[in-house]
Amino acid sequence: MKNKLALYLDLIRWDRPAGWLLLLWPSLSALWVAAGGFPGWHLVAVFVLGTILMRSAGCCLNDVADRDFDKHVKRTAQRPVTAGKVSVREALWLGTVLALLAFGLVLTTNPVAVAWSFAALAVAIIYPYAKRFFAMPQAVLGVAFSFGIPMAFAAVRGEVPALAWGLLIGNLFWVLAYDTEYAMVDRDDDLRIGMKTSAITLGSWDVVAVTSFYVIQLLIWTVLLVERIAPWAWFLALVAAVAQVVWHHRLIRERTREGCFKAFRVNHWFGFTLFAGIVAGYALR
Repeated sequence: MKNKLALYLDLIRWDRPAGWLLLLWPSLSALWVAAGGFPGWHLVAVFVLGTILMRSAGCCLNDVADRDFDKHVKRTAQRPVTAGKVSVREALWLGTVLALLAFGLVLTTNPVAVAWSFAALAVAIIYPYAKRFFAMPQAVLGVAFSFGIPMAFAAVRGEVPALAWGLLIGNLFWVLAYDTEYAMVDRDDDLRIGMKTSAITLGSWDVVAVTSFYVIQLLIWTVLLVERIAPWAWFLALVAAVAQVVWHHRLIRERTREGCFKAFRVNHWFGFTLFAGIVAGYALR
Protein backbone atom coordinates (compact mmCIF):
# COMPACT_ATOMS: atom_id res chain seq x y z
CA MET A 1 0.00 0.00 0.00
CA LYS A 2 2.89 2.33 0.84
CA ASN A 3 4.47 1.69 -2.56
CA LYS A 4 1.14 2.30 -4.31
CA LEU A 5 0.70 5.61 -2.49
CA ALA A 6 4.18 6.65 -3.60
CA LEU A 7 3.24 5.84 -7.20
CA TYR A 8 0.04 7.88 -6.95
CA LEU A 9 1.97 10.83 -5.53
CA ASP A 10 4.44 10.52 -8.40
CA LEU A 11 1.55 10.39 -10.86
CA ILE A 12 0.14 13.71 -9.64
CA ARG A 13 3.66 15.28 -9.48
CA TRP A 14 3.36 15.88 -5.74
CA ASP A 15 7.08 16.57 -5.43
CA ARG A 16 6.98 19.07 -8.31
CA PRO A 17 4.78 21.96 -7.16
CA ALA A 18 5.86 24.28 -9.98
CA GLY A 19 2.95 23.01 -12.10
CA TRP A 20 0.18 24.00 -9.71
CA LEU A 21 1.94 27.26 -8.84
CA LEU A 22 1.71 28.22 -12.52
CA LEU A 23 -2.06 27.80 -12.19
CA LEU A 24 -2.33 29.37 -8.76
CA TRP A 25 -0.77 32.81 -9.18
CA PRO A 26 -3.02 33.99 -12.04
CA SER A 27 -6.09 32.69 -10.18
CA LEU A 28 -5.16 34.49 -6.97
CA SER A 29 -4.31 37.62 -8.94
CA ALA A 30 -7.79 37.52 -10.48
CA LEU A 31 -9.37 37.04 -7.05
CA TRP A 32 -7.69 40.20 -5.78
CA VAL A 33 -8.64 42.19 -8.87
CA ALA A 34 -12.24 40.98 -8.81
CA ALA A 35 -12.59 41.82 -5.11
CA GLY A 36 -10.63 45.06 -5.30
CA GLY A 37 -8.33 43.71 -2.61
CA PHE A 38 -8.29 40.77 -0.20
CA PRO A 39 -11.18 38.46 -1.23
CA GLY A 40 -11.56 36.64 2.10
CA TRP A 41 -10.05 33.42 3.42
CA HIS A 42 -12.87 31.23 2.15
CA LEU A 43 -12.24 32.02 -1.52
CA VAL A 44 -8.49 31.93 -1.07
CA ALA A 45 -8.76 28.43 0.42
CA VAL A 46 -11.16 27.29 -2.32
CA PHE A 47 -8.84 28.41 -5.10
CA VAL A 48 -5.62 27.19 -3.51
CA LEU A 49 -6.98 23.73 -2.76
CA GLY A 50 -9.00 23.59 -5.98
CA THR A 51 -5.94 24.48 -8.05
CA ILE A 52 -3.86 21.71 -6.45
CA LEU A 53 -6.64 19.16 -6.91
CA MET A 54 -7.41 20.06 -10.54
CA ARG A 55 -3.77 20.16 -11.56
CA SER A 56 -3.32 16.73 -9.98
CA ALA A 57 -6.41 15.43 -11.81
CA GLY A 58 -5.07 16.90 -15.04
CA CYS A 59 -1.78 15.02 -14.59
CA CYS A 60 -3.73 11.75 -14.36
CA LEU A 61 -5.64 12.43 -17.56
CA ASN A 62 -2.60 13.75 -19.40
CA ASP A 63 -0.50 10.70 -18.56
CA VAL A 64 -3.26 8.34 -19.71
CA ALA A 65 -3.71 10.23 -22.97
CA ASP A 66 0.04 10.42 -23.67
CA ARG A 67 1.13 7.00 -22.42
CA ASP A 68 1.97 5.69 -25.90
CA PHE A 69 3.95 8.83 -26.74
CA ASP A 70 5.69 9.31 -23.40
CA LYS A 71 7.53 5.99 -23.64
CA HIS A 72 9.49 7.39 -26.59
CA VAL A 73 10.55 10.55 -24.71
CA LYS A 74 13.53 10.26 -22.38
CA ARG A 75 12.13 12.73 -19.81
CA THR A 76 8.72 11.02 -19.51
CA ALA A 77 9.44 7.33 -20.14
CA GLN A 78 9.32 6.43 -16.44
CA ARG A 79 6.02 8.10 -15.59
CA PRO A 80 3.88 5.61 -13.61
CA VAL A 81 1.22 4.99 -16.29
CA THR A 82 3.72 4.88 -19.15
CA ALA A 83 5.96 2.47 -17.25
CA GLY A 84 3.00 0.22 -16.39
CA LYS A 85 3.31 0.77 -12.64
CA VAL A 86 -0.15 2.34 -12.43
CA SER A 87 -2.98 1.06 -14.64
CA VAL A 88 -5.05 3.29 -16.89
CA ARG A 89 -8.14 2.49 -14.81
CA GLU A 90 -6.40 3.44 -11.57
CA ALA A 91 -5.18 6.73 -13.03
CA LEU A 92 -8.64 7.63 -14.35
CA TRP A 93 -10.29 6.75 -11.03
CA LEU A 94 -7.77 8.85 -9.12
CA GLY A 95 -8.26 11.76 -11.52
CA THR A 96 -12.03 11.50 -11.19
CA VAL A 97 -11.90 11.52 -7.39
CA LEU A 98 -9.61 14.55 -7.35
CA ALA A 99 -11.82 16.43 -9.83
CA LEU A 100 -14.92 15.65 -7.75
CA LEU A 101 -13.21 16.98 -4.63
CA ALA A 102 -12.39 20.17 -6.52
CA PHE A 103 -16.00 20.41 -7.68
CA GLY A 104 -17.12 20.07 -4.07
CA LEU A 105 -15.08 23.18 -3.28
CA VAL A 106 -16.70 25.09 -6.15
CA LEU A 107 -20.13 24.19 -4.77
CA THR A 108 -19.34 26.36 -1.74
CA THR A 109 -19.19 29.49 -3.93
CA ASN A 110 -22.15 30.41 -6.15
CA PRO A 111 -24.16 29.05 -9.12
CA VAL A 112 -22.29 31.18 -11.69
CA ALA A 113 -18.93 29.78 -10.63
CA VAL A 114 -20.39 26.27 -10.62
CA ALA A 115 -21.65 26.74 -14.18
CA TRP A 116 -18.28 28.01 -15.42
CA SER A 117 -16.50 25.07 -13.77
CA PHE A 118 -17.99 22.77 -16.40
CA ALA A 119 -16.43 24.86 -19.18
CA ALA A 120 -13.10 24.75 -17.33
CA LEU A 121 -13.35 20.96 -17.09
CA ALA A 122 -14.15 20.63 -20.80
CA VAL A 123 -11.05 22.61 -21.80
CA ALA A 124 -8.90 20.56 -19.40
CA ILE A 125 -10.13 17.34 -21.02
CA ILE A 126 -9.56 18.62 -24.56
CA TYR A 127 -5.95 19.73 -24.04
CA PRO A 128 -4.18 16.33 -23.83
CA TYR A 129 -5.56 15.44 -27.26
CA ALA A 130 -4.84 18.82 -28.87
CA LYS A 131 -1.21 17.81 -29.33
CA ARG A 132 -2.31 15.36 -31.99
CA PHE A 133 -4.15 17.87 -34.18
CA PHE A 134 -3.09 21.48 -33.57
CA ALA A 135 0.20 23.08 -34.55
CA MET A 136 0.10 25.21 -31.38
CA PRO A 137 -1.51 23.02 -28.69
CA GLN A 138 0.08 25.33 -26.11
CA ALA A 139 -2.69 27.81 -26.98
CA VAL A 140 -5.27 25.27 -25.76
CA LEU A 141 -3.22 24.79 -22.60
CA GLY A 142 -3.16 28.57 -22.30
CA VAL A 143 -6.95 28.65 -22.07
CA ALA A 144 -7.02 25.71 -19.64
CA PHE A 145 -4.34 27.18 -17.38
CA SER A 146 -5.99 30.62 -17.45
CA PHE A 147 -9.53 29.53 -16.66
CA GLY A 148 -9.03 30.22 -12.99
CA ILE A 149 -9.33 33.90 -13.94
CA PRO A 150 -12.99 33.90 -15.08
CA MET A 151 -13.71 31.39 -12.32
CA ALA A 152 -12.35 33.88 -9.77
CA PHE A 153 -14.50 36.71 -11.08
CA ALA A 154 -17.55 34.45 -11.11
CA ALA A 155 -16.89 33.41 -7.50
CA VAL A 156 -16.42 37.01 -6.29
CA ARG A 157 -18.90 38.96 -8.42
CA GLY A 158 -21.33 36.37 -9.75
CA GLU A 159 -20.43 37.43 -13.30
CA VAL A 160 -17.52 37.34 -15.73
CA PRO A 161 -16.88 40.87 -17.08
CA ALA A 162 -14.72 41.91 -20.02
CA LEU A 163 -11.84 42.61 -17.61
CA ALA A 164 -11.66 38.90 -16.75
CA TRP A 165 -11.38 37.90 -20.39
CA GLY A 166 -8.72 40.55 -20.98
CA LEU A 167 -6.66 39.16 -18.11
CA LEU A 168 -7.20 35.64 -19.49
CA ILE A 169 -5.91 36.66 -22.92
CA GLY A 170 -2.85 38.24 -21.32
CA ASN A 171 -2.20 35.17 -19.20
CA LEU A 172 -2.57 32.95 -22.26
CA PHE A 173 0.56 34.58 -23.68
CA TRP A 174 2.46 33.77 -20.48
CA VAL A 175 1.40 30.12 -20.81
CA LEU A 176 2.54 30.16 -24.44
CA ALA A 177 5.93 31.43 -23.25
CA TYR A 178 6.61 28.88 -20.53
CA ASP A 179 5.07 25.89 -22.27
CA THR A 180 7.06 26.62 -25.41
CA GLU A 181 10.17 26.58 -23.22
CA TYR A 182 8.96 23.21 -21.92
CA ALA A 183 8.37 21.96 -25.47
CA MET A 184 11.86 23.06 -26.49
CA VAL A 185 13.24 20.48 -24.04
CA ASP A 186 11.59 17.60 -25.90
CA ARG A 187 11.70 18.97 -29.45
CA ASP A 188 13.94 16.24 -30.88
CA ASP A 189 11.85 13.46 -29.34
CA ASP A 190 8.57 15.10 -30.41
CA LEU A 191 9.79 15.43 -34.00
CA ARG A 192 10.66 11.74 -34.05
CA ILE A 193 7.25 10.57 -32.78
CA GLY A 194 5.16 13.08 -34.75
CA MET A 195 3.90 15.18 -31.83
CA LYS A 196 2.82 18.76 -32.58
CA THR A 197 4.18 21.54 -30.35
CA SER A 198 4.76 25.28 -30.53
CA ALA A 199 8.53 24.70 -30.32
CA ILE A 200 8.35 22.71 -33.57
CA THR A 201 5.91 25.09 -35.28
CA LEU A 202 7.94 28.20 -34.41
CA GLY A 203 11.21 26.60 -35.49
CA SER A 204 14.12 29.06 -35.47
CA TRP A 205 11.79 31.83 -34.25
CA ASP A 206 11.20 30.06 -30.95
CA VAL A 207 13.46 32.22 -28.76
CA VAL A 208 12.16 35.48 -30.23
CA ALA A 209 8.58 34.25 -29.91
CA VAL A 210 8.95 33.20 -26.27
CA THR A 211 10.44 36.56 -25.34
CA SER A 212 7.67 38.34 -27.25
CA PHE A 213 4.99 36.30 -25.48
CA TYR A 214 6.30 37.47 -22.09
CA VAL A 215 6.32 41.08 -23.24
CA ILE A 216 2.79 40.89 -24.65
CA GLN A 217 1.50 39.44 -21.38
CA LEU A 218 3.09 42.24 -19.38
CA LEU A 219 1.73 44.91 -21.74
CA ILE A 220 -1.83 43.57 -21.60
CA TRP A 221 -1.89 43.25 -17.81
CA THR A 222 -0.30 46.70 -17.41
CA VAL A 223 -2.98 48.34 -19.57
CA LEU A 224 -5.74 46.56 -17.64
CA LEU A 225 -4.39 47.05 -14.12
CA VAL A 226 -2.29 50.21 -13.89
CA GLU A 227 -5.25 52.49 -13.13
CA ARG A 228 -6.83 50.05 -10.65
CA ILE A 229 -3.91 49.71 -8.25
CA ALA A 230 -1.09 51.85 -6.88
CA PRO A 231 0.99 52.48 -10.05
CA TRP A 232 4.34 52.48 -8.25
CA ALA A 233 3.67 49.02 -6.76
CA TRP A 234 2.87 47.62 -10.19
CA PHE A 235 5.90 49.39 -11.68
CA LEU A 236 8.22 47.69 -9.16
CA ALA A 237 6.66 44.32 -9.97
CA LEU A 238 7.03 45.08 -13.67
CA VAL A 239 10.73 45.86 -13.31
CA ALA A 240 11.26 42.56 -11.47
CA ALA A 241 9.23 40.69 -14.11
CA VAL A 242 11.19 42.24 -17.00
CA ALA A 243 14.45 41.25 -15.29
CA GLN A 244 13.16 37.67 -15.23
CA VAL A 245 12.26 37.85 -18.92
CA VAL A 246 15.85 38.86 -19.68
CA TRP A 247 17.06 35.93 -17.55
CA HIS A 248 14.77 33.53 -19.41
CA HIS A 249 16.07 34.78 -22.74
CA ARG A 250 19.61 34.01 -21.60
CA LEU A 251 18.59 30.54 -20.42
CA ILE A 252 16.92 29.50 -23.69
CA ARG A 253 18.92 31.31 -26.36
CA GLU A 254 21.30 28.36 -26.87
CA ARG A 255 18.29 25.95 -26.89
CA THR A 256 19.95 23.45 -24.55
CA ARG A 257 17.68 20.97 -22.77
CA GLU A 258 19.05 22.02 -19.40
CA GLY A 259 18.59 25.74 -20.02
CA CYS A 260 15.08 25.41 -21.43
CA PHE A 261 13.95 23.11 -18.64
CA LYS A 262 15.34 25.43 -15.97
CA ALA A 263 13.53 28.35 -17.61
CA PHE A 264 10.28 26.42 -17.43
CA ARG A 265 10.78 25.30 -13.82
CA VAL A 266 11.38 28.81 -12.47
CA ASN A 267 8.40 30.41 -14.22
CA HIS A 268 6.27 30.33 -11.09
CA TRP A 269 8.44 33.19 -9.75
CA PHE A 270 7.28 35.33 -12.68
CA GLY A 271 3.65 34.66 -11.74
CA PHE A 272 4.35 35.29 -8.05
CA THR A 273 6.01 38.61 -8.89
CA LEU A 274 2.91 39.88 -10.68
CA PHE A 275 0.65 38.60 -7.90
CA ALA A 276 2.77 40.37 -5.28
CA GLY A 277 2.54 43.59 -7.29
CA ILE A 278 -1.25 43.31 -7.40
CA VAL A 279 -1.55 42.57 -3.67
CA ALA A 280 0.69 45.51 -2.81
CA GLY A 281 -1.05 47.70 -5.37
CA TYR A 282 -4.45 47.21 -3.72
CA ALA A 283 -3.13 47.36 -0.15
CA LEU A 284 -1.32 50.66 -0.75
CA ARG A 285 -3.75 52.43 -3.05
